[in-house]
Amino acid sequence: MIHNIMPGTEELLKKEMTSAYVGIDPTADSLHIGHLVGVMMLRHLQQAGHRPIALIGGATGMIGDPSMKSAERNLLSEETLRHNQECIKKQLSKFLDFDSKAENAAVLVNNYDWMKDYGFLNFIRDIGKHITVNYMMAKDSVKKRLSADSRAGMSFTEFSYQLLQGYDFLYLNRHFNCKLQMGGSDQWGNITTGSELIRRIDGKEAFALTCPLITKADGGKFGKTESGNIWLDPERTSPYAFYQFWINVSDEDAAKYIKIFTSLSKEEIEKLEAEQAENPHLRPLQKRLAQEITILVHGETEYNAAVEASQILFGQGTTDTLRKMKPSTILDVFNGVPQFNIPKEALSDNIKVIDFLTETAPVFKSKGELRKLIQSGGISINKEKVDSQDFPINKESIIADKYIVVQRGKKNYFLIVAE
Repeated sequence: MIHNIMPGTEELLKKEMTSAYVGIDPTADSLHIGHLVGVMMLRHLQQAGHRPIALIGGATGMIGDPSMKSAERNLLSEETLRHNQECIKKQLSKFLDFDSKAENAAVLVNNYDWMKDYGFLNFIRDIGKHITVNYMMAKDSVKKRLSADSRAGMSFTEFSYQLLQGYDFLYLNRHFNCKLQMGGSDQWGNITTGSELIRRIDGKEAFALTCPLITKADGGKFGKTESGNIWLDPERTSPYAFYQFWINVSDEDAAKYIKIFTSLSKEEIEKLEAEQAENPHLRPLQKRLAQEITILVHGETEYNAAVEASQILFGQGTTDTLRKMKPSTILDVFNGVPQFNIPKEALSDNIKVIDFLTETAPVFKSKGELRKLIQSGGISINKEKVDSQDFPINKESIIADKYIVVQRGKKNYFLIVAE
């Protein structure tokens, strides 16, 4: 998990309980899995007896970090930032212990609290004079934005970002005895500006540690799918879709991710890698990775529900499994299957399945074709085998308040949406 580490960092961590922080962008009211590397660094830190500090970038989030970005971001109101902070803390508490009386209990801070009343003239006099423009211009994040291929250029607001982040480190060093800042490898420039500021102003040592930016084996962007980010909030990404993301990663990625996103020991991981090499089709690495991280984020109940839902498409699910599923999960499971919309009132009275699937919801073109399928046991409604053309369909057939799942053979599904 280490990309770059400032000399002396390891010695510091071995010598004393160290407070270290990671900055988290509060531009949404949920973390996504792109944030998890930094969060896992804090988790490892706390498990090793050190104190993690999660810094919500309320002030810096109002500006936008230029690192690896090609354009400026929208600015947020204080009300939005506070809401986002509360939601993020709730998610972080699944990874970090904020509540214990232990000396290394996690701390959540927001840089807006110490920046909001800091006057511009005071800031440039107290902080700005210690860091030269030459020093700031030498950073890769600045160079990239000022290069010829970046038409947008870079505003002074964004240029000042590394000074603000540097001041955060200085503030945390003074008030929380924070001696280490951690982040993604794209943050190295901003982090070292902070340690330099602490050295120049207070004459103290401060350290930096970065992790690699996570990529996929095929070079694609980690954590992005066709439908966008994989969020930790179950309203944004259902636990089923979250579980599916991890279960479907490649063998190469699973071997990498299990070392980053779980707290499994080296021995456990090596054992799983040996099992994977022996029986790759059983996907032990993906299964364990998906299990560990889904339970961590969503809990065991949601993990078990996701596993059950995953089995639906492979013929192992039951009517009970379907009836327990949330509407969002049903939509995720049957994403891409043909859908037929019908009014709910159409199910006020019993309808024979032969009429329902040819007239009310015309899944089949002819009653003759459907009759043959029923006789051969090839049709199921909500995972229940249809044994007669008079099989009744009514409001009791609806699951999750609006769906009826029709199955033809083993692999062909149709979703009836009753609204």
